[in-house]
Amino acid sequence: MPEPRPEKVAVVEEVRERFSEADGVVLTEYRGLDVPSIAELRRSLRQAGGDYKIYKNTLVRFAVQDLGLEIEDLLVGPTAIAFVGEKPDGSPADAAAVAKALKDFARTNDNLIIKGGLLEDKILTVEELRALADLPPRDVLLAQLAGAFQAPLTKLAGLLQALPRDLAYGLQALIDKQGGVPETADAESEPDEAPAETTDQALTDEAETDQTEEETQEETSADEADDTAEASADADQDQEN
Repeated sequence: MPEPRPEKVAVVEEVRERFSEADGVVLTEYRGLDVPSIAELRRSLRQAGGDYKIYKNTLVRFAVQDLGLEIEDLLVGPTAIAFVGEKPDGSPADAAAVAKALKDFARTNDNLIIKGGLLEDKILTVEELRALADLPPRDVLLAQLAGAFQAPLTKLAGLLQALPRDLAYGLQALIDKQGGVPETADAESEPDEAPAETTDQALTDEAETDQTEEETQEETSADEADDTAEASADADQDQEN
């Protein structure tokens, strides 16, 4: 079996590298497109970050077989491949933008047929490519995503800012209602156990007060009893005299 010619080997290697490096790939059939039409399509794809290349199906089959990509059913008829790469300014291309450029061109050029594609390692059908083409560009999606995150954060910041203000209003209303600064105004700076300690101390003070009153009453009763006994003794003494 003769060995393949070096130029064919080089093309297979090129196709293999393009499939490996591209963020997306769209396979088309260009039968019936003339040279000016293909040049126009290439210009529009270049602006979207796509590179439109024509290869022989046989060489493409060798390349995708080495990569394990099952797209041989798409390699029928004259095939041209749009690779998603970089925009003219060097920024990363968008697969949705490339798919949209192909879809827009096919609206006015019936000879361009979109057969399918790849997004990373996922095989895309024609319907999926059309849905991809309808998506907003990457920059717009990122802006929408940033806005979706920013809105809740802004609302949360507003709520956090309102909390101290509402708390101050509540405390002021309480002060005005009680006609002055409440005695428990500094309760926030004390530990949670402070009310319990205050209650226990009050009960202890009350118990000590009750005990003191009882002792005072007992002493008074004892003094009164002593006075009564002394008066009775004096009366008995007078009677004896």
